Amino acid sequence: MEKRERDIESGLRRQVEKMGGKFMKFTSPGNDGVPDRIAILPGGRVWFVELKREGEKPTAVQKWQLEQLRKMGCNVALITGKQEAIDWIREVIG
Repeated sequence: MEKRERDIESGLRRQVEKMGGKFMKFTSPGNDGVPDRIAILPGGRVWFVELKREGEKPTAVQKWQLEQLRKMGCNVALITGKQEAIDWIREVIG
């Protein structure tokens, strides 16, 4: 059964909190397409995270927002589906 975006988000939140971090909802009025979450990890590491269900693609404005953050040197993750969520957690822990 396909995971819903909120199920993936919930699992990531639990993992980030287990690491001693925060997984905060990100909203920015007037800035459409900003990533869903900000992951604040021990050691001052900050990630902007956009979540999608398996097979779902980001919109053009979401892609643009992610690219703008990357250009400024921010850590950005586009996570599609449960396996990519697991892979991202392994990457940020390592």
